[in-house]
Amino acid sequence: MATLAQWIEGARPRTLPAAVAPVLVGTASAHALGSADLALALLALIVALGFQVGVNYANDYSDGIRGTDEDRVGPVRLVGQRLADPANVRTAAFTCFFGASVAGLALVALAETWLLLLVGLAALWAAWHYTGGKNPYGYRGLGEVMVFVFFGLVAVLGTTWTQAHRIDLATVAGAVACGLLPCAILVTNNLRDLESDRAVDKRTLAVRLGFGRTRQLYTGLVVGAFVMVLVAALAHPSALLALLAAPLALRPLRIVRGETYGRELLPALARTGVLQLGYAVALSLGLALSPVLGVPGIL
Repeated sequence: MATLAQWIEGARPRTLPAAVAPVLVGTASAHALGSADLALALLALIVALGFQVGVNYANDYSDGIRGTDEDRVGPVRLVGQRLADPANVRTAAFTCFFGASVAGLALVALAETWLLLLVGLAALWAAWHYTGGKNPYGYRGLGEVMVFVFFGLVAVLGTTWTQAHRIDLATVAGAVACGLLPCAILVTNNLRDLESDRAVDKRTLAVRLGFGRTRQLYTGLVVGAFVMVLVAALAHPSALLALLAAPLALRPLRIVRGETYGRELLPALARTGVLQLGYAVALSLGLALSPVLGVPGIL
């Protein structure tokens, strides 16, 4: 029987910046557009957190029953390590999805953005089929694509749209950046597990690319996020404050680009999560200050 501490660890709290970051950026973007709404932002945060924790439990369940989690480093695996009944872990996942769906329905109703219901249904499908179902896309190297779409584009653009009912160039740039950084976290995770995933024929993007090109991909994702700061600054120059987060990228870049394998990559995972949150806070502050400073953008 898993302890409460193990259930909490199974929820993978270190991944939660991936849920918080896009809501921060999306709300700050709505504020820059003159229409932030903290109540709607809170609902969006509940949706994001519910999906994130739900995905973590769903992955634990699906990988565990397939036997691909029996020889891993990193966080506790409730099913793979036989700490909890698989049915209970699956129930935990669907409970999180249900809570996120209720909050999402309330958000869509209050914002009167009913078309986002279709986006929510797509998000539910993607959350379960990452490692669940008969043909999970995470086993075919498509996990990063879906993370970019749903934890970046959908989360930021949806948050801004529900509050401001419009977006601008800075919103799009922030959405792209918020998609690139959680992809960097997933790339690091899959780089850590490359050998064990290859052994069980889990064809993640890291398995397909190999060690060298996966390290290059991580670099491109992190650098790309900071390029998006320059794009956002075309609409709101104060977005350049996000460059203050650049020092947070140095240590994880050194780790990932070095000759590190397996457990040695764990610090890079944690530091990339810190980078993601620091980046989101700095960019959000820059966007939030835009109406106060009144400095016009180029576009």
